[in-house]
Amino acid sequence: MKSLLKQLKFDRTIWSWALYDWANSAFATTVMAVFFPVFFKNYWAGDLSVNESSFHLGWGNSLAALFIAFTAPLLGALADRGGKRKSFLKVFMLLGVITTIGLFFVPQNSWFLAVTLFVLSTIGFAGANIFYDSLLVSITTKDKFDLVSGFGFALGYLGGAILLVVNVFMTLKPELFGFADKAEAVRWSFLTVGVWWLVFSIPLFLYVNEDEAKGGSSKKWIREGVQTFIKTIKHIRQYRELFIFLIAYLFYIDGVNTIIKMAVDFGLAIGLKTDDLIAAIVMTNFVGFPAALFFGWLGGRIGAKPGIFICLAAYFVSSLIGAFISEAWHFFVMAFIIGLVQGGVQSLSRSYFSQMVPRENASEFFGFFNTLGKFSAILGPFLVGFVSQTTGSARASIVVVIVFISIGALILTQVKSVQPKAVE
Repeated sequence: MKSLLKQLKFDRTIWSWALYDWANSAFATTVMAVFFPVFFKNYWAGDLSVNESSFHLGWGNSLAALFIAFTAPLLGALADRGGKRKSFLKVFMLLGVITTIGLFFVPQNSWFLAVTLFVLSTIGFAGANIFYDSLLVSITTKDKFDLVSGFGFALGYLGGAILLVVNVFMTLKPELFGFADKAEAVRWSFLTVGVWWLVFSIPLFLYVNEDEAKGGSSKKWIREGVQTFIKTIKHIRQYRELFIFLIAYLFYIDGVNTIIKMAVDFGLAIGLKTDDLIAAIVMTNFVGFPAALFFGWLGGRIGAKPGIFICLAAYFVSSLIGAFISEAWHFFVMAFIIGLVQGGVQSLSRSYFSQMVPRENASEFFGFFNTLGKFSAILGPFLVGFVSQTTGSARASIVVVIVFISIGALILTQVKSVQPKAVE
């Protein structure tokens, strides 16, 4: 672990790149995970039943993920051309920033406008990440990809948690900030997220360089993107272990993403207090900072696949806890467990995949991997909302997560282990 900490002495370029994770994670925590689902249910959809509001939040999350899933191959092709990654990142980042700030102006009981802005801001968030991820190859060497990527995840957890604490304090003590009530404080929280996202993105645009652009028109780039996507599908079928892993990943990461996006909404639906739910999410992010670094180290010691199984087992246990939650401390236990493994399952999945892809086709395979990740965010949130509405029970919807996690883990057992990377 000491050798890991020593390697975290990065130059200005890497810190500037990682700060974008610090910047946009404020959206993932304050908006996506906490305040939007809370405010949506109590303020913008206050005239709807809890199950109706869960359904609308579910299809909103799924619609945003669906759009990114279908456009990701084309966006990835543009990113692979180089030269314009920062420009496209800026476009999507500004889309996310502007629509997030726009939530400040949405009037009460305007659930459709709120969902629309949320979908657009989520598209901005996810779309920018495609180009942000692609910049990794420009800022460091291959032997440091995993470490630098993990550092970005960890810094994101910390940055998102810090602003979330400030936003929570604003809602707990609105009078100290000159706000009339909690509702006004929450609206201002959306505004602070947009500003935070914008300001901490600046170092990336100032100090991160990218590869020179390749020749060709945008039309040619799009055509090549479609051709690459089709070629990748054909290649993947030739690699049995990799193909099986992708199927497993599709299932279990859907369960993971569903928990991330729907946990607070679930807590509200079963009658838990908003303040308790928010405090639990804050704890999750602070726990996630060291845990993400730890799992990066652990994967090098025992291998990525055993590490993934540890994470999935923890998710399974936390889901079971969720099905029987009756008090706030139950939710805190579940949140603590998730905080320990959330960054681990994401980083170890990427690391495990990197060990199986053929070196000469790494870029196209990772493009498909990222696209698959976007598809995984579609079905879970929708099914949670659908089950909650049709059964009239939010607790019944937890079965969706348990099924996805279980199927993914079962399929993963069929993947032959690959040699873990040596640890210095």
